[in-house]
Amino acid sequence: MLAAEHAPLIGSFLHRAFIVPNVRVMAQADLAEALEDTLFGLRERLGVQVFPKSAQDYLNDWAANEKGWLRKFYPAGSDEPHFDLTPATERALAWLTSLTERAFVGTESRLLTLFELLKQMSEGSETNPEARLKELHKRRDDIDAEIALVLSGDMPLLDDTALKERFQQFTGLARELLTDFREVEHNFRGLDRRVRERIALWDGAKGALLEEIMGERDAIADSDQGKSFRAFWDFLMSQSRQEELTQLLERVLQLPPVAALGPDLRLKRVHYDWLEAGEQTQRTVAQLSQQLRRFLDDQAWLENRRIMDILRGIEARALALRDTPPVGNFLLVDDLTPSLELPMERPLYTPPIKTAIANVALEAGEADMDAAALFSQVRVDKAALASHIRQSLQTRNQISLSELLQTRPLEQGLGELVAYLQLASEAPNSVVDESTLEAVEWLAQDGSNEPVKRRARLPRVIFVRN
Repeated sequence: MLAAEHAPLIGSFLHRAFIVPNVRVMAQADLAEALEDTLFGLRERLGVQVFPKSAQDYLNDWAANEKGWLRKFYPAGSDEPHFDLTPATERALAWLTSLTERAFVGTESRLLTLFELLKQMSEGSETNPEARLKELHKRRDDIDAEIALVLSGDMPLLDDTALKERFQQFTGLARELLTDFREVEHNFRGLDRRVRERIALWDGAKGALLEEIMGERDAIADSDQGKSFRAFWDFLMSQSRQEELTQLLERVLQLPPVAALGPDLRLKRVHYDWLEAGEQTQRTVAQLSQQLRRFLDDQAWLENRRIMDILRGIEARALALRDTPPVGNFLLVDDLTPSLELPMERPLYTPPIKTAIANVALEAGEADMDAAALFSQVRVDKAALASHIRQSLQTRNQISLSELLQTRPLEQGLGELVAYLQLASEAPNSVVDESTLEAVEWLAQDGSNEPVKRRARLPRVIFVRN
């Protein structure tokens, strides 16, 4: 990818579309529309000949087998293809991001982290009870000494340099953790593929096959990837841990040395990004387990030996041709269902209606029409409004429409307000309190293009988290 012809376009677009907003999967129509907007801007500045192909052609080219920068697949229950970054592409984008200039390179915090990891491994593998007790007593003495210092008024604090260095390390590790999720998900799919290959190529007795299959059912969950991910997920799903992370992030981001670095505002909700990425991985694991279970159920119902042999032969040949698929159309299906034409379904003859045409000479009009109304139409992006509602409900159980408009005022006037009301009517948990009226204001333009304030009074609308 880094050596491709349009490497700057590929890297910047994929980083902006997937990495920055933490999008795990995107539909083909949405991704193609975003790429088309990017190409339109580039063609306006550099010329049409610079990027001659359409956005759809570029996406298919990037997802081709010989490149593999994107993973193109069909989710369960959808006939529209979706795209996701491959782990190798995300690692390449992370490497490009690491080339940016840093304010300073900290070494103390990383050395302390390495030292702490060595201590955890050494203490965690110690089998001698006396040694473990000695280490625990030493740790307790250190804590007692620190408590005594605080009680005496001597509170050692980190200086500005140490705070900046540790925050820089936290930012890097937080981003790396989001990057690791795609690789974990990719490894889960690889484990599932290897289990299926073992089942497809089995040539022993049926009882031994079932025993082998039942022994592999928990291979995904019991792997190193599965155990590590399950421990991470259990830790992060704790409500107390989430609240503690939220409080720590808010307090650290308000520290003057950290605020001076201009941190990314998304770091304030990075633990919610971890949850979204973890949920995507969880759904992938659940889907793989469900497919494997369905595959096993299908095997149990195949009692005919001849059909079993034919199916195994097809699967073995498909696996053998996986790396070198045949070129062109090699299998044609005429139709999936028969077409029936009943005699009584044919319509009776209907004489055509003769159209009367009046020969009238057309006269040129003289009316002076203002065509500005054709270009003053606006489109309200309901998806962006719904995303704003979901983000606001991540830290609260409920929020009113007036509070939403305080953080994001109306930009498109009454049409945007109506879109909010339509989203409230479609949400199953939204509440309308007709006993309380709220005032909503926005800026509009009058006939002379002068700004004028509009106000509407409506019952209180409350959005509730699902």
